[in-house]
Amino acid sequence: MADYLPHTDEELASMLDFLGLASLDDLFSAVPAAVRLAGGLDLPEGRPEPDVLAHMEALGEANAARADRLVCFAGAGAYDHEVPEVVRALAGRSEFVTSYTPYQAEVAQGVLQAVFEYQTMVARLAGLPVANASLYDGASALAEAVHLGVAATGRPEVWVSAGVHPHWRAVLATLAAGAGYQVVEVPLADGRTRWPQGSVTGSPGVVVAAYPNYLGCLEDVGALGPLAAAHGAVLVVAADPVAAGILRSPGEWGADVVVGEGQAFGTPLGFGGPYLGLFACAAAHVRRLPGRLVGETVDTSGRTAYVTTLRAREQDIRREKATSNVCTNQTLMAVTAAVQLGWLGTTGLAEVALRCARGTRYARQELLAIDGITPLTGDTPVVRELAVRTPVPARVVVDRLAEHGYLAGVALDQLVGEDGDPSVSAADAAHGLLVAVTERRTRQEIDGLVAALDKAVRR
Repeated sequence: MADYLPHTDEELASMLDFLGLASLDDLFSAVPAAVRLAGGLDLPEGRPEPDVLAHMEALGEANAARADRLVCFAGAGAYDHEVPEVVRALAGRSEFVTSYTPYQAEVAQGVLQAVFEYQTMVARLAGLPVANASLYDGASALAEAVHLGVAATGRPEVWVSAGVHPHWRAVLATLAAGAGYQVVEVPLADGRTRWPQGSVTGSPGVVVAAYPNYLGCLEDVGALGPLAAAHGAVLVVAADPVAAGILRSPGEWGADVVVGEGQAFGTPLGFGGPYLGLFACAAAHVRRLPGRLVGETVDTSGRTAYVTTLRAREQDIRREKATSNVCTNQTLMAVTAAVQLGWLGTTGLAEVALRCARGTRYARQELLAIDGITPLTGDTPVVRELAVRTPVPARVVVDRLAEHGYLAGVALDQLVGEDGDPSVSAADAAHGLLVAVTERRTRQEIDGLVAALDKAVRR
C-alpha cells in the first residue's frame, strides 16, 4: 500500500462515474467477500496523520516475535545470517536500487556486468557451467527446474525426495496439477531419503533431491547420479549455497540442474521476501534455461560489453513456444548476493559454513543432553540445522522460549501440517523442533537456549 494517497473525493467520483459504478464497494465487488477486510481498521474518524502513525507504530511494537528482539534460532528456509556493512553500502547505491530488469541493455551496462558476475559465482557454487540471472525464490526455481527436466526427457513422472522443503514441494504440486506431471514423493527414514532400489516400476523424467535436506541432514547425493542415469532422468539438486563453502558441489556429484535460495547472501529476514532463486544447469540445457541470461561480448569498437542473450527462449518473444513463463529476475537481490559473495570470497564463505556447522554440532550435543530431548533424524550428520523431538508439543516450546528472549526454532507441524508427510510422521511433526544455527550465534547464546529449553520442557 502506498504511503500517500493523493486522490480527492471529486476524482474518485469522476472515476466511478466513468466506470458506471455507484460506489467503491461496487468497484471491488469482484473480490470474494471471504478475502476482504471486514470492519475496516477500527480507527477513529478524523485523527491527524501523526496520531495515526503513532498508533500504528504502537501496535507494531506489541509484536515481540522479532529477530531484533529475540536471539534467532529459527530457519526452515530463511536464516539470520550476517549482512556486512559493505554489502548494504554498495548494493544500496541508487544505480542498483532504482534499476529494474534491464530490457534496454545498452543503457544498463553496470547492472548487466554485476548480474554477469553474480551468474559466474552461482555457477561456481553449483559446479555447473551456466547460471541464469536469478529467479523469484528457491521454490519457483525448483518448479522451473522440473519443468525444464520434463521438457528435456519428455516424461512427466517426477521423483521428489521428501527432504525437499515442504513449501517447495507444495509449489511443485501446484505446477504439476496444471501441467499434468505425476509427482512421486520418496519418504525419509532417520533424515535420509529411501530411494527405490533394484527393479522398480515407473520411469521418472526428473529426480529431485536436497543437499542438505530441509531437516539439515546430509544425504548421499553421489548415489543419485547413477540412479538418475539408469532411468535417463534429469537430476535436480536443491542445494544450500552456504553449505557449498565446505561441501563438494552438486555438479561434481552429477547434478544436471542445481537450484537454491539465495536469501542468506545479503538479504535480511523480511516476512518471506522478496528473496532470491538460484538456478544453474549443464550446458546441454542452456536453451531451456528459464528467465534472464546475461552474456559477455564486445561492441563494434572491440570493448567488453554485456547483453541479455538467448532471448528467443523467453515468453515475451516466443509466447506460447517459450520454454518458460519467466522473463524477469530479482536484479537487486542478485546484485546484493554478488556483492556479499565477492566480499567473502572462497575463504570467507568456507569460514561462514564452518562456523554454522560447528555451532550446529555443539547445539546438537548440548540439546540432546537435556532429559527428554531426542534426535528426530538419528545419527545422520547435519549442517546448520537440526531436528529434535521434544517431550511437550514443539509449538508450546517455541512460545515458552519466546518469554525468555529466544526464537527457539520452527515447529515441524507448522511446515508439514498436523498430519505429517513423507518426511516425518504426525507424532514427530507435533513434537519436532527445527533449530538453525548460523555464524551469528555464539556459544553463549547456544548455552542460553539450552538452559531455557531445559526449563521449558519441565514446566
